[in-house]
Amino acid sequence: MVLWERSQKAVKADGGPRDMRSTRLAAALLAVLSATAHPAAATAAADYERLLNGAFDTGTADPWWSSAGVTNRVTDGELCASVTGGTTNPWDALIGQNGVPYETGQSYTLSFDAHATTAQNVVAAAGESVSPYRGIASQTFALTTAKQHFTFTFTSTLDFPDAGNGQLAFQLGGQPSDNTICVDNVSLIGGVKPPGGVNPNPTKKVQVDQVGYAPGLPKRATLVSAETTPQTWTLKDSAGTAVASGKSTPKGADTASGDSVHLIDFSSFDTPGTGYTLSVGADTSFPFDISADPIKKLRYDSLAFFYHQRSGTPIEAQYVGDEYARPAGHVNVAPNKGDNDVPCRADIACGYTLDVRGGWYDAGDHGKYVVNGGIATWQLLNSYERAVRTGDASAFADGTMNIPERANGVPDLLDEARWEADFLLKMQAPDGMAHHKIHDANWTALPTRPELDDQVRRLSATSTAATLNLAAVAAQGARLWRGIDATYSATLLTAARKAYTAAKANPAKLADPNDGTGGGAYSDDTVSDEFYWAAAELYTTTGDAAYRADVTGSPHYRAAGLNTDGFSWGGTAPLGDITLALAPNGLPAADIAAIKSAFATVADQHLAYMERMGYATPYEGADGYVWGSNSTVLNNAQVLALAHDFTGAAKYRDGVFEALHYVLGRNPLSTSYVAGYGEQAMRNAHHRFWAHQSDPTLPTAPPGSLSGGPNSFLQDPVAARLLVGCPVQKCWVDDIGAYSVNEVAINWNSALAWVTGWAAEQVGRPGCEVSYNAHRWHQGQTVNVTVKNTGKTAWAGWKLAFTFPGPQQITGGWSAHWHQTGHDVTATNLPWNHTVAPGGSVHIGFTASGSGADPTAFTVDGKACRTG
Repeated sequence: MVLWERSQKAVKADGGPRDMRSTRLAAALLAVLSATAHPAAATAAADYERLLNGAFDTGTADPWWSSAGVTNRVTDGELCASVTGGTTNPWDALIGQNGVPYETGQSYTLSFDAHATTAQNVVAAAGESVSPYRGIASQTFALTTAKQHFTFTFTSTLDFPDAGNGQLAFQLGGQPSDNTICVDNVSLIGGVKPPGGVNPNPTKKVQVDQVGYAPGLPKRATLVSAETTPQTWTLKDSAGTAVASGKSTPKGADTASGDSVHLIDFSSFDTPGTGYTLSVGADTSFPFDISADPIKKLRYDSLAFFYHQRSGTPIEAQYVGDEYARPAGHVNVAPNKGDNDVPCRADIACGYTLDVRGGWYDAGDHGKYVVNGGIATWQLLNSYERAVRTGDASAFADGTMNIPERANGVPDLLDEARWEADFLLKMQAPDGMAHHKIHDANWTALPTRPELDDQVRRLSATSTAATLNLAAVAAQGARLWRGIDATYSATLLTAARKAYTAAKANPAKLADPNDGTGGGAYSDDTVSDEFYWAAAELYTTTGDAAYRADVTGSPHYRAAGLNTDGFSWGGTAPLGDITLALAPNGLPAADIAAIKSAFATVADQHLAYMERMGYATPYEGADGYVWGSNSTVLNNAQVLALAHDFTGAAKYRDGVFEALHYVLGRNPLSTSYVAGYGEQAMRNAHHRFWAHQSDPTLPTAPPGSLSGGPNSFLQDPVAARLLVGCPVQKCWVDDIGAYSVNEVAINWNSALAWVTGWAAEQVGRPGCEVSYNAHRWHQGQTVNVTVKNTGKTAWAGWKLAFTFPGPQQITGGWSAHWHQTGHDVTATNLPWNHTVAPGGSVHIGFTASGSGADPTAFTVDGKACRTG
């Protein structure tokens, strides 16, 4: 993946052009006679350019791919392919571009400049990029050491009008010796249908969350209408009976979507059920539920994604079903070269090999990347740590997830995170640094099942960023496993300390931005944020003064780096802030309060522009929607969720659910970006195994998999041809070839898992109300607290949480287990007041020293309560 970057590190896209998709044209192309060319017809071809980046002015080869034995480099404005000799057939060595549109019976003219280090013949071939690799036309050209201009006109016998499986390739093989062939100004013009257009997915006029709305929370939809007056809407149940109606609120033109929109608010209707629809005139929405159940299910399906992505172990049918079961990948079983003895790239020559079996495949390819694995693992672990400290950790207990470790006595979320944490440990070099990534020496074809990948595997160089990711996650893990597996905790902490020391000794060893063959580069030219994050985790776990000094001395301290651009694998400082705000440590209370206040400030900024949007989402994208925009939406939703945790304000909770509504269908494409959720949900993720679109014997994306989402920079051939001129929220298509908008990634699904885990917790508990009455006396106070169940379901256990704004210190309590850490207080039920019936209350209390102000926000099991 070659990362597209904006000027600010914090807003780097979470992905990039990962692979050049080298799917060769079969030998059948050579059977197409050169007589299919019609030189006289060249002037009849329309000037519709069918190729992308044919002049290589971008400085990169993307989207041109190369096959095994060929290395592409852009040199002096030309694409130069270094070809290994000794092949038999011309098609044994290829460079090409997929997604090229052709129309049957139309004329096309290919033109290009080319030369070679040693004179040889090459074949230019047009045809199909997937089996059965049907050919359209081909012609042989004699290259010399001098640059020459070539043209070739032909008529298409196949039809790929919408950038489907068409391909243009140069066949460079069949030569006894190594050679270098350079091409430039490659152009293919012709046809009757210009590239570009609109997303072909059908859209609705009434846009809803296709999965559902939670009872007791706001319920909003978007109507696409140019009418300037309110429109009548009708809510119908599954039998088609009208159950509510009202008037829409016109909002006018919406920049992000390009639509003229109205807001529909049907929050007043709160009856649980399935199959509801909203109608305005003749236009009807997709069906949806009013229920807490879908978000609870998605919490686990989003986590199941990680088991699907495991490397080095069979994915078993008993956990995923027959459709998704597969043998272990990259375990040295032919044709795999395997991950048990992987050397460094030849240009690094590190002098050792590493056993790096295991871990998660990062995305739709077979690469494994420490910086992506770092933030993804941290997000899963943080979800667990937050639940332990302020929420409901029972949701992640042993046996809650469908994974092989579900009966080992360890919380399942920790088991899944350990699969990647163990891999991160394996990526540590003898000197303490961590290798940036491990992947194939060349890009594999699409599709390629993991166990059938025949590419050799190589370690990239160590980097400071990767080393600090290891330090941060290992320190975080050491804290969480301390009371579960002391030996493993100690192993993690030793690795974390060693990595942090190594990073300080090598503070500017940056990943090579040109290391993008066979795997994404993931380059990162600023690592002060990773230093802050790692120091925060190490200090929180150990309390060591040296780590504390690095935290408080960082320019990122007190959430200085948090803004509406959010966080990503390339901008990790807010991860340190989150840990410092959630986990007990010895930092000044005023500094922790400042961090929490910063989250509320940024959350307010999100809410302000969500209020103006036609499809409310915490991502304004004023400069365009970037690669992995859905992860940006969800990471910003995490900021909103934490603002709710820190303040108890319902507006932030509501903002989180608005973000989920956008991801699950209330968007201008009427599409749920989560596979398996919604009437029109993503199916054709860019993935080498979930590749049903390319091979009907393979599955579609499994339920709970998150698409990267709209990317207005159109960084793949399918998107670039189909979506020219798209408004930012419409720059998406459900196509396996559209990798810049429809790939999946572990650090995108970790964001979905964190947010859905938090949201499921909010809807999993009925309403609550807290009355807090303090009676002050000299140097202290006595406090009586009443906690009332205002919902419709009995509580089976409860935990009250709040934060003292002042210096109070609890000295004793009654009718609950009271615990205080710093300013944070929890009260947990006793056996005799474990159950609280609907409408019932528990009366608890405590004495405290100090005379600070009363707390203003309370939660029960992580859900905010009204104050009485």
